[in-house]
Amino acid sequence: RTADRICASRRARLRSSRRTVSCRRLFLVYPFYFLKTHKQIAINGLFGKLFLLQVPRQVLIVPDKFKGSLPAREAAEAIACGWAAACPGDTLSLLPMSDGGDGFGAVMASALSLEEQVFKGINAAGQSRQAAWWLDAESGQAVVESAQSSGLALLPRGRFHPFDLDTRGVGTLLLAVGQGGATQCLVGIGGSATNDGGFGMARSLGWMFRDLRGKAIDRWCELDCLVSIQAPTKQTWPRVRGASDVQNPLLGIDGATRVFGPQKGIRPGDFAKADACLGRLARVAAEMLGTDFSVTPGAGAAGGLGFGMMAFAGAAIEPGFDVFANATNLETKIGEADFVVTAEGAIDEQTLMGKGTGQVAKLCQRLGKPCIGLAGQLTLGKAQGNPEDVLFYRLAAIVPDLAGEREAMADAATHLERLANQEARLSTFNT
Repeated sequence: RTADRICASRRARLRSSRRTVSCRRLFLVYPFYFLKTHKQIAINGLFGKLFLLQVPRQVLIVPDKFKGSLPAREAAEAIACGWAAACPGDTLSLLPMSDGGDGFGAVMASALSLEEQVFKGINAAGQSRQAAWWLDAESGQAVVESAQSSGLALLPRGRFHPFDLDTRGVGTLLLAVGQGGATQCLVGIGGSATNDGGFGMARSLGWMFRDLRGKAIDRWCELDCLVSIQAPTKQTWPRVRGASDVQNPLLGIDGATRVFGPQKGIRPGDFAKADACLGRLARVAAEMLGTDFSVTPGAGAAGGLGFGMMAFAGAAIEPGFDVFANATNLETKIGEADFVVTAEGAIDEQTLMGKGTGQVAKLCQRLGKPCIGLAGQLTLGKAQGNPEDVLFYRLAAIVPDLAGEREAMADAATHLERLANQEARLSTFNT
């Protein structure tokens, strides 16, 4: 079994006690009581003692990444290992998830059976790097992860200000994908270091941005002087669909700068300048194109790359979770499961704003399936009885009960395995 193979090298670190029922007592016990899930049979035996027979369950494991510490695939394997040690009779199905951010390419490539390609591109600071993308040469279907070029994880923490970063690497990657034979491209939008509204990408695709004197603008933080935009003479990139992990607009209190900018290094004192530049870009683009893409859900994703892809690459932006769910037939898989386990680094308010774990829980709620949410840290506050907590059958976190934050980040797999083991044991009694 998959779980046995995954856990073979980890069993020495995790001890589990397995309950057994002797044959002698099995034939003498009376009466039988079926628990509410019909997955366990309680047997009231001699001397009033209670024994449990565990009937195998179908468990679907659908985790997202633990940002900065654990890719989705490794998170799924750690959960499977912990669960299998506690409930060895359960059948585990692993389905690593990505809704558009880091890891989207590998997850979707696996789901669509695509071959990895390598391109020598640049990161958000203009430094050379090898970027992966994925292709089905027969159909022309490609998958690109924008974080492979403009990802925050690719840069040293705190070294670059977002005013000095852009998405040129995403544009050059799209051109390379077109030259590589792709006719249609699915782009995961998330995990970015940038806040340029897709300006750098557009320049790579051949768009020109000019100020009042007709001078070309080459830094996005000068876009508050933008007067005109000139389209490229021909399109040399494939047809694009964007998968966004958030539904925020480009501008305003819920926009790219104020919601996601601080985690990239944009300070409150930078907000006015950044939004003035993006606002001017949106207005001039709307005048030229006849459509204001800045208010479209997902426009604020990846520092406004969602907006740029719609305005300058002709992309349609879709919720990343929907893309993943359709490609993997997720609804059917959940319908066939007895338990669903989802997980991510932090389950918080953003979980309810289109993030994958929240969407998995909502789908489980609709289908009447119990969903356990595991996290590195948990801030939804289930003890306060918030309405969103009804989405999850149970919520549990590594920090602070199993480890401190630093310890959890240093060895996330081991602690996640322990957490899954703990929750699996609880699931046998509280279902």
